[in-house]
Amino acid sequence: MEMLVFGMEIISQLGDDYKIKVSQKDKSASFWFNPESKELRFCGDNKLSSLLKEKEYQLRKMLHTKRMDTYYVGFELKFCLRTKKDVSGFNDKERLMVVDKREAEIESYTRENYESNRIPKVYTDGSFLEELDNGAYAVIIKDEAGEYEYYTERVDVKNSNLIELLAAIKGVELLENRERIRIVTDSQYVRKGLAEWIINWRLNDWQTVNGEQVKHIDYWKKFDELTKGKYIELEWVKAHADHFENELCDIMARETAENDL
Repeated sequence: MEMLVFGMEIISQLGDDYKIKVSQKDKSASFWFNPESKELRFCGDNKLSSLLKEKEYQLRKMLHTKRMDTYYVGFELKFCLRTKKDVSGFNDKERLMVVDKREAEIESYTRENYESNRIPKVYTDGSFLEELDNGAYAVIIKDEAGEYEYYTERVDVKNSNLIELLAAIKGVELLENRERIRIVTDSQYVRKGLAEWIINWRLNDWQTVNGEQVKHIDYWKKFDELTKGKYIELEWVKAHADHFENELCDIMARETAENDL
């Protein structure tokens, strides 16, 4: 799956409509977009505009994600579109998201979930107890022989998304010598962050589509670095749905958060 990189600039405004120029090397195309009504109108036809129309779903996803208050003349952004993105696959929570960083060109795609004892599994969960103002996470590693290792840690963090990210980071650290890892999590923040969002963040010096610094940037950079040279599968499981290992992670994380140091 090839990643196509583009530059985007908001060049003018007419009422509530914004004219946006998209460039790729020596090519450019432009369109009008209304952030409120979501209406998109291309200005003329050329090879680049045809490509953008072909990838309109991906383009719109970026435009719709961008907050209305961040639309202004002069705003610039870099973004990438996938040539063969399986849109339905990336929207299907039952499929595995895969990030393959073993080669210079990073691959990101989805595949059918499957059972295998040939890849170690990292089960993670985080817990933040508002009433106690405490947070903790737990990691369970199941190796290819079916043997388990357990790890839990209390953290001085008061954000559930960050706690989930810390759990995933710890899981990869514990398997630093393994090339292939499956992370099993109930966090879409972790799953989509590594498989989808991080590509555009890197292009924009760790800025979001709104032109703001990525939240928890240092931890995302660490996660990005730890997964270099690895093949990572990301499996999503519904929280509190009787999934043995993830339920156990939840119990371990809660108990750790509840206990005094």
